[in-house]
Amino acid sequence: MTLTSYIFGIVSALLILAVVVELLRRRHLRERHAIWWFVAGLLALIAGVFPDTLVWASHLVGVEVPINLVFFVSIAILFLVCLQHSSELTQLESKTRTLAERVALLELAQKERETSE
Repeated sequence: MTLTSYIFGIVSALLILAVVVELLRRRHLRERHAIWWFVAGLLALIAGVFPDTLVWASHLVGVEVPINLVFFVSIAILFLVCLQHSSELTQLESKTRTLAERVALLELAQKERETSE
């Protein structure tokens, strides 16, 4: 690993963490959505500061090339983010449908009240 790639890895990981913290601070990102991005940033920082941990982890799980473990973990984190968003989207759709039905019933009750007067 060259010094340039070593520094690039650390700076990239710190940049990811800084962006996540700034989005949290400005309330553009909720805590529950930031968890997986924090995990990704911390793993990138650990792999950037201690590159031998990546080699150790790849040997531990039986991956021949350490960069393949990075791709696998990245895809797994993105999968978890998509799964979390799908779950929340399903809940929001259910709440929206319930609200639309309540509004329709209220409008119907209001029209019936107006016609009876």
